[in-house]
Amino acid sequence: MSSDGASEEPAEMTDDGALESTEIHDVLRNARRRRVLERLNESGGSETVRELSEHVAGIEAGETPPPRNVRQSVYVSLHQTHLPKLDDLGIVSYDSDAKEVALAQHADEVTVYLEVVPKYGISWGEYYLGLGLLGLLVLLAESFGVPVIGGIDPTVLSGGFFSLIIVSSAYHITTQQCSLFHRLRGR
Repeated sequence: MSSDGASEEPAEMTDDGALESTEIHDVLRNARRRRVLERLNESGGSETVRELSEHVAGIEAGETPPPRNVRQSVYVSLHQTHLPKLDDLGIVSYDSDAKEVALAQHADEVTVYLEVVPKYGISWGEYYLGLGLLGLLVLLAESFGVPVIGGIDPTVLSGGFFSLIIVSSAYHITTQQCSLFHRLRGR
């Protein structure tokens, strides 16, 4: 329900019951909604509105604890606007009486687009690109006979890099809450 008490339009769904891409983009366009979803993913899927507003306000203010006015502004906008919208779309389950929020049925459809990268970290895409480039450079070095590397069989070098990619991918898949692996396990 919207803040004026009128019911919002129902969520647009595809033929298979998934959210339309326009709905997903609309959700991700707002920084507060993205931060709520990131936080819920990090915290195991459920939080109180107070915990969420404290977290989001801390990010926006750049200080912990955040100033009361920022925290209050975030709390009100989450409670009146963002959480009801996410609830209407089936992305979160929001109990406005208990002030509890949990990831819901369509959360994976949206969170798959959120790759949380630490401030000084690299994304998984950058990691895989770097790993591939390093493997290619090592194989080129071997073909030119660079000392130490030139003495290693190219099959062993290739096998080592492929193994590293497989292990990295397996780790990536098992740690991503929105992977097919997690959906098949029933979350």
